[in-house]
Amino acid sequence: MRLRVVASSVCLMALATAIAVSGASGATAALPTCPTAGLVIWLNTEGGGAAAGSFYYKLEFTNQSSHACTLTGFPGVSAVDLHGHRLGSAARKNPSSTRVVRLANGATAASVLQIVVAGNFPQSACHRAPAAALRVYPPNQTASKLVPFPFDACSRPGPVFLTVKTVA
Repeated sequence: MRLRVVASSVCLMALATAIAVSGASGATAALPTCPTAGLVIWLNTEGGGAAAGSFYYKLEFTNQSSHACTLTGFPGVSAVDLHGHRLGSAARKNPSSTRVVRLANGATAASVLQIVVAGNFPQSACHRAPAAALRVYPPNQTASKLVPFPFDACSRPGPVFLTVKTVA
């Protein structure tokens, strides 16, 4: 009899643990990654700072997908010309801690984007050219959106004139 009670208790504890684990992971797994098509991506130029030949802006991601979703990590960012051709190197990732950002419908998350003044680089290395927009890939997505923003960029790969932080 005592063995049956112990066995029943062990089974109940195992069942309770299994339910708790599946409930916790089920809640996390049920929240999808924010798809590019469900996001409005824009550059917030208000309150952008400037320092040592650089400008800092918030690259904002607003969820318009009609459901909650998550963003985790770095967006991909590059400058493009009027024809949509990439100019120079893609943005370098500025090391920072990565966390899962939960976005309710209508909520916004941001990544800090640094744009270094192209005039800081030698013309021979940079070959300055007008950028018409930023091509932005939300974290962990293969589709991009264009964010209109004219500025001088380096058209040659090499000089790092764009740096991006993780979405927070």
